Amino acid sequence: MGTIIKIRKRMVTEADISLIAHLIKTEGDKGRSHISRRLCRIWDWRQSNGHYKEIACRELLRRLENRGLIKLPPMLNSARKPGYKNKIYIPSNIDTTPLITSILSIRPIEIKLIKSKSDEKLYNGLIGVYHYLGYKQANGEQLKYLIYGKGRLLGCIGYGVAAWKVACRDQYIGWSSRMREDNLFKIVNNNRFLILPWIKVHNLASYILSITRKCLKTDWQKKYCHSIVLLETFVERDRFLGTCYQADNWHYLGKTTGRGSHSFRLKVYHFFFSIFFQNRYTPGGRFHPELLFIFFLIDSPFSSILNELCINRSQIASAMVGLSIISYHF
Repeated sequence: MGTIIKIRKRMVTEADISLIAHLIKTEGDKGRSHISRRLCRIWDWRQSNGHYKEIACRELLRRLENRGLIKLPPMLNSARKPGYKNKIYIPSNIDTTPLITSILSIRPIEIKLIKSKSDEKLYNGLIGVYHYLGYKQANGEQLKYLIYGKGRLLGCIGYGVAAWKVACRDQYIGWSSRMREDNLFKIVNNNRFLILPWIKVHNLASYILSITRKCLKTDWQKKYCHSIVLLETFVERDRFLGTCYQADNWHYLGKTTGRGSHSFRLKVYHFFFSIFFQNRYTPGGRFHPELLFIFFLIDSPFSSILNELCINRSQIASAMVGLSIISYHF
């Protein structure tokens, strides 16, 4: 049967609608979460790390209901009421004594990946109280870190899914809508970064960015079973200069257009984890398509073909750098 709609990269057909309607009729008394779990297993709808896409499936069901294609069963548990705010928790024993010193005096600096519920609560509380954007529960792939210097809490940093559309980024990469949809998961957004207000250490922010991304790529691969090749972040230009990102060799790409979730213009910065072409434009301002192909060839499942042919990435990189087509970013 023909496709009715595409939601979260999944084509939903008339047969799928009939299946969902049947599940709701026969098992709807067990709740919406049960329906989404059953549907994920029937479809074998999984994330790259093998986990079922239950959150995405619940969103799919809600959007189908909004379009009048299905009627979901009543919720077993009431949803959050309008105006609900996430509870934030700050331990009373946090050292708030002003710290004005150099990086050398607080080393070694520990970047602790958050795994426990207690650390998660601490991170959420710190962001909720001390970050100007506050805490918002995020969806999708994400990693969070607490930052310590000689055992003392200095701040925290978080990474999550990339923005769906960013004009200057998409133009810089030169990808089509389909290519963006297929490869966006390789980009990770530094969505929160906080150094506690009583910590005054020169160059600490750029140092944290540097050491965090060194473990981020490995941690992301372990948790989500796919590599990342590009970091992005958005800097509110009337509030910050973005100096720490510049000091850590992030590239300024431009400003957001003020549409969508970014209702005001933000500065866009990116950091390239791997071999990638720099802004080598043709006279018409367009990119070389072959460079984009080489980039995805090197950082995609096709790399296994190169390995079988005994062609390693450094050989390709060296050849391309020699031709002044691409350059290294570390």
